[in-house]
Amino acid sequence: MGHMDSITTGPLDTPFIMGGETFRSRLLVGTGKYRDFTQTRDAIEASGAQIVTVAIRRTNIGQDPSTPSLLEVLDPRRYTLLPNTAGCFTALDAVRTLRLARELLDGHDLVKLEVLGSKETLFPNMPETLQAAEILVREGFRVMVYCSDDPVQARMLEDIGCVAIMPLASLIGSGMGILNPWNLRIIIEQSQVPVIVDAGVGTASDAAIAMELGCDGVLMNTAIAAAGDPVRMALAMRRGVEAGRHAFLAGRMPRRVYQASPSSPSAGLLDQMP
Repeated sequence: MGHMDSITTGPLDTPFIMGGETFRSRLLVGTGKYRDFTQTRDAIEASGAQIVTVAIRRTNIGQDPSTPSLLEVLDPRRYTLLPNTAGCFTALDAVRTLRLARELLDGHDLVKLEVLGSKETLFPNMPETLQAAEILVREGFRVMVYCSDDPVQARMLEDIGCVAIMPLASLIGSGMGILNPWNLRIIIEQSQVPVIVDAGVGTASDAAIAMELGCDGVLMNTAIAAAGDPVRMALAMRRGVEAGRHAFLAGRMPRRVYQASPSSPSAGLLDQMP
């Protein structure tokens, strides 16, 4: 057993703990925008994700007995379903939606809160988000919360008792990647709960960059569902998140601007010989 063997088989990472539960995968995925439930299932399997978020207002998980349910293709014993409030524009609407989800999922209390402020950009309405978070935490929900990349409001949400802070990288569905790494870094450094980039990832390198910044995880939907080959992209995202996490833990070399530093010794090169 050589040195490399101990690296690949030893404890490579700290546990990913959220809301008191431990997860292996740091990639969280959504279930919208796929061609059908079969493609949804295949992509989620390829992603290796354990936490799968479901828009309660758009996806049937039992609300409508007359149409197919997502639970027929995603086994709730295998995946942690994360009900979300996509499509809600007021705190009250979001709270009602998650109360319904808790009933449909037999008391399940790990939820993703998002209160939107604009139908065009899907940017979060932060005053309503803060209000909804207070109510939900008081009612015993474990709240993961979609928010703007504002460090002050991220701290407020953590103080309320949210179990994960989920700032956007860029607008939902935009695929623009991380537009403000500096704010993200401040949020990561100040937070005692997991920070998960939510929204705006477009490709595997975006996911890797989020993890290299020190994020605890990445949540995405459109980047996989809208790819030419969603199943292959799901696999790429899985690898991107893993690579970015290992790069962060390893610690990158310092940047040396305008300073060449040959990796091989320069003494004894042929063109320097007498």
